[in-house]
Amino acid sequence: MTLWAGGAVAALLGLLTLGTLAAVALRAGGSVLLSVADLSALRFTLEQAALSAALSVSLAVPVARALARRRFPGRRWLVALMGAPFLLPVIVAVFGLLALFGRHGLLNAGLALLGLPGVSIYGLHGVVLAHVFFNLPLAVRLLLQGWRAIPAERFRLAAALGFSPADVARLIERPMLRAVLPGATLAIFLVCLTSFAVALTLGGGPAATTVELAIYQAFRFDFDLGRAALLAGIQFVLCGGATLIAFRVGLPATEAPGLDRPVERWDAGAPLLRLQDAVLITLAALFLMIPLGLVAVDGVPGLLALPAPVWLSALRSLGVAVASSALCGGMALALALARTASGRAAFDLAGMLPLVASPLVLGTGLFLLVNPVADPAFWALPVTALVNAAMALPFALRALQPALDRIEATHGRLADSLGLTGWARLRLLILPRLRGPLGFALGLAAALSMGDLGVIAIFAGPGGATLPLQVYRLMGAYRMAQASGAALLLLGLSLGLFWLFDRGGRGDADA
Repeated sequence: MTLWAGGAVAALLGLLTLGTLAAVALRAGGSVLLSVADLSALRFTLEQAALSAALSVSLAVPVARALARRRFPGRRWLVALMGAPFLLPVIVAVFGLLALFGRHGLLNAGLALLGLPGVSIYGLHGVVLAHVFFNLPLAVRLLLQGWRAIPAERFRLAAALGFSPADVARLIERPMLRAVLPGATLAIFLVCLTSFAVALTLGGGPAATTVELAIYQAFRFDFDLGRAALLAGIQFVLCGGATLIAFRVGLPATEAPGLDRPVERWDAGAPLLRLQDAVLITLAALFLMIPLGLVAVDGVPGLLALPAPVWLSALRSLGVAVASSALCGGMALALALARTASGRAAFDLAGMLPLVASPLVLGTGLFLLVNPVADPAFWALPVTALVNAAMALPFALRALQPALDRIEATHGRLADSLGLTGWARLRLLILPRLRGPLGFALGLAAALSMGDLGVIAIFAGPGGATLPLQVYRLMGAYRMAQASGAALLLLGLSLGLFWLFDRGGRGDADA
């Protein structure tokens, strides 16, 4: 039964990714002619992704080094905050950045008081700024793992040998960075390739259009399905190529043998280095916290005056998020159980398939399949839930698989000797011990689905918007007070859903 369930999920994922690609290819009619605008979108997509990844990791290195060698009150909370942008709805983060850097934001208000010309956040620099906001914390977390993996004994030996900070950086830290940075850079590059909401709100015209945004424009403005299909195929190739390279480079295991002693950084005791690290940590924290604080401050007045359509959109988003979370959890559990039972890497590969396709590409293929036989607007919410579940699946699988392997390694033989198989094994052995990782995976899937502005932008009709799409429409209509309130509502619902699922998973930790 376990293998059958895992095989069914793998087949569904194959149809969802490769099947939609086939539908896209057939609709494109074999045409490989790209217009000047398409080539510009392709060039801009690669340019902004490369710049965003390079800036994110370049800025993350000194911040991660500062966090790795300092201990201070609130450090654990600050490191935990580094994971918040990954859960943050993109449209909310964009709204916060606009409140800080936008035409009427704090920065331009300050420049006006000084008699200086204002700055515009729209265009390439705005897209890159938003991507750095999202991916700088991710890069810091990835690099911190590398620093944590360096044994404390190496720093102790370095102090005994009288190493200077430059010697420690050259002989201990740089080899770790050479191993970790390529994988972190490629992971962020892949994330930026599939940017849609950021380019939609901050792109600033034809010269700053990504491939994903060009697909959306071909649907909404031109209804040119052939061109949309061709662009979707190009996006699929881009994501697939980046994924293959990322898997080959990967994030290598940087763990080294040690005695698990607390790390002491004798090389970083100089007052100037302490001041430098304090400044870096403070600037990074402000960069993350100020936009979110502005969303909260600006959103409270508008929250009390939200029209009825916004609340209906919130209910739709909640329904989609819960359904997407349940689908994602079920698929991840089925694949993880099948992988553990059979030992076949094919189930791992099936779970990674969604990485090679962006949500908009999957939505394009599904639209092409649904449109001839049914009204796409009628299927907007179910299709959005399905695609969101698939896109969150790789992350959920990474949370469940190691925990499931540990359960089988420690209790599997005893369960076999007791004849505990099938549903009884799942109910009595696996699910109670998998509750924590499963709750985290469900919360992650719900939060990511809650903030999605991809598939729903293609399928939704005038009266079927989810909350992120409603925020975007309010911004486009210059109803900024209501947009602020809706953004705050979206932020609260996203983080609340994650907390509820994650807290439910950890509720019996002491049982």
